[in-house]
Amino acid sequence: MQQLKQKYGLFTAIAMVVGIVIGSGVFFKAEKVLSATNGNLPLGIGAWVLGGLIVLVCAYTFSILATRYVKVNGIVDYAENAVGNRYAYFMGWFMAFIYYPSLTSVLAWVSARYTGVLFNVSIAGPEVMVIAFVYMVVFYALNTLSPVIAGKFQVSTTVIKLIPLLLVAVVGLIAGLSNGLTIENFSTANIIPEGGYGVALFTAVAACAFAYDGWIIATSINAELKNPKRNLPIALSLGMVAVIVVYILYYIGLSGGATNADLIAQGEAGVKMAFSNIFGSVGGSALSVVVVISCLGTLNGLMVATTRSIYALSARKTGPKPELFGKLDEHTNIPTNSSIVGLLMAAVWLFFFYGSVVMTIEGKAPLFGKMSFDSSELSIVSIYALYIPIFFMMMKREKDLHPVKRFLVPALSILGCLFMVVALIVSHGWTPTIAFLIIAGVIMLASIPFYKKKQQ
Repeated sequence: MQQLKQKYGLFTAIAMVVGIVIGSGVFFKAEKVLSATNGNLPLGIGAWVLGGLIVLVCAYTFSILATRYVKVNGIVDYAENAVGNRYAYFMGWFMAFIYYPSLTSVLAWVSARYTGVLFNVSIAGPEVMVIAFVYMVVFYALNTLSPVIAGKFQVSTTVIKLIPLLLVAVVGLIAGLSNGLTIENFSTANIIPEGGYGVALFTAVAACAFAYDGWIIATSINAELKNPKRNLPIALSLGMVAVIVVYILYYIGLSGGATNADLIAQGEAGVKMAFSNIFGSVGGSALSVVVVISCLGTLNGLMVATTRSIYALSARKTGPKPELFGKLDEHTNIPTNSSIVGLLMAAVWLFFFYGSVVMTIEGKAPLFGKMSFDSSELSIVSIYALYIPIFFMMMKREKDLHPVKRFLVPALSILGCLFMVVALIVSHGWTPTIAFLIIAGVIMLASIPFYKKKQQ
């Protein structure tokens, strides 16, 4: 089996964490957090803080594991060493056929969505879906044919999008304090959200899960990272701290550009409106372009993981045709056959997302009826449930760790994961959750013959 070369440094790894996480979610899900909390700004900020703390604890727990196990694909390595080969295989299959491609498809649509907002194109129209598919193909080709350029694009988009986010945070706060909007928005703390504070908080945290997601994907390059036992924990920890701070500052700064009621009413165009109110029409349009670039940076990072997902199974000499999907291109050192499967699966999930979510934006009935669900959140939160056995076995097996790292940190991570699962069910209800479990169950059952065949 050919091996991936160590070619990424610490800054690239931090850029991967920050670049994957900060991109679409802070723009895309901010409107849902506002709607869920009925414009209660302090409650919304509380959701961002709570969601960030859960992710930070989980990231730190995985950083402990990262110092001990380095193979091919981060989370799969941890599952293998903590729980066992069988669990690692099913985890790898889940990541390859559900998690990575479903999120890649959502990010392609979100990138196309804000492109549509920029050019006043309906976000539920066929034009946006065509743009989404084109984006997927472009970044598949970029990561397959020129991974070096893809890596440079990742670093560049991280730097580009952080500057305007911080500008909104600082200038928006100053403008909001001057015009009174920030004080007015904070005064909504006495507004009781529909369904009560508890339901609102759970729903908002579930939305924040999408905005914070992506940090675990950076572990997919641990075999390609220079000095991974040192650099990956640093990248995960520092990257997530930076993300949490930027999100909170940006969210507060955005309140200086429009009232919460206006942001909720404008929906996907609310961010552009707030930008224009703070920086003027030209500045608002310029920052809207940056939003698209940010989303594309996230899409690029996801495509990096998607193109390697089947390879992670093949590297363990399991899964479908490992001799085929384990091949690396001699010029680019990229698993080309694995990349093709990743793109096809992302295209399938894009069609499902269109039929389940996008059609309903214009009031149409979902194409898949009761089997419809929002893959932008269900796929993400479900992975937290799969983390729990890893954290539990970490407490049981890692006997040479300090008690704080062996028991306290993973125990807090388990509590955080359980909170995420409850938040998902409260937010979406049982019907979409069961629909997801059925579809995911069928996909996972399809993996059994390949595992048994390889073991024999």
